[in-house]
Amino acid sequence: MTDNEGRIARELCAALNPAGSPVEVGAAVSRIVRRRVAHDALRLVGLNPAMGIGLGAFSFWHEYPPALISALVLNRYLHGEPCPLPVLARQSVPVCVVGAGAGDGRQNTLLRRVLAAHGASSELRLLVRDRHGVWGMLGLLRAEGARPFGAGDVREVQRFVPALLAGLRGYVTAGPLTPTVPALPTGLITIGPDHTVGSVSPQARAWIRQMWPAAGSGVPEWIAGAFWIGLSLHVRAHRRDPRAWTPSICAPAANFGRWVLIHGQPLDENGHSDVAVLIQAAGSALLLPSFCDWYGITAAERRVIEHLQAGAAAKQIARALDLSTYTVNDHVKSVYRKTGAQSRDELIAAIAG
Repeated sequence: MTDNEGRIARELCAALNPAGSPVEVGAAVSRIVRRRVAHDALRLVGLNPAMGIGLGAFSFWHEYPPALISALVLNRYLHGEPCPLPVLARQSVPVCVVGAGAGDGRQNTLLRRVLAAHGASSELRLLVRDRHGVWGMLGLLRAEGARPFGAGDVREVQRFVPALLAGLRGYVTAGPLTPTVPALPTGLITIGPDHTVGSVSPQARAWIRQMWPAAGSGVPEWIAGAFWIGLSLHVRAHRRDPRAWTPSICAPAANFGRWVLIHGQPLDENGHSDVAVLIQAAGSALLLPSFCDWYGITAAERRVIEHLQAGAAAKQIARALDLSTYTVNDHVKSVYRKTGAQSRDELIAAIAG
């Protein structure tokens, strides 16, 4: 990372503050990115290598029309994308431009109409990726009449990848290590074939109030609606093609005060009827892969954590893993340093959810 990239990374880490709302953070990130790449709107979505490429675990927005977000989600599943994220992830340069100036294929023509209907001309999409996997997606939008994104913009936006990765990781790891809100009972939501919310259990209502507070908190009301539409569509897509990523999301404590697992499944064999969405506190085996990803915990350190969860002492872990006690203790110290945990009990509480 160059000195300039290091400066941008520090700015993005400061901008990606868990104390800020999705709109406040989005505006701050937009100001930084705009110095290199002009745009009229920005979205930054946090993904997770452990969960695959799909709906984001958290997101930030600046000036994206809410109706356009819903339209983009619907277009993605009903008509197809000119550059699907899984395909983009396999490219040597994980950047694409959709809409104006991006070719005349059928899928792009449809997407161009969607953008134009909401006052936009083109969108540039960048995957935030490293050797471990995909951590996020940056989307930049230009208004109708503006010059479409071009090769120069693609080259410039690629320079943001190390800084964005540092910023996203900083956002997650700056959140509370142990939960700051209660673990509620599992909630259930049903979503109909028209992708509108049907029944909501009392437990799910409590989760929704906790995850997306009432007006005045800085969290736009449309975020939850767009989220349910996307999850409903993907559950049905997964039923048609099981090779698609599993419709599960593990959202970090920086977002909701504790790690939360959201999972969708169809209520019929073909995925044509209602979809059930479960919301629950993420913990132990469900949480550990995502937790280790974001905190940079190695495979060897993760094995030690698994034994710590089971209540094993350092000597027992050493025998089980064929390691010296000194090596086990070194792994534990490394985990404490990476997570900020002050004790074994605090670390276990963090992973237990």
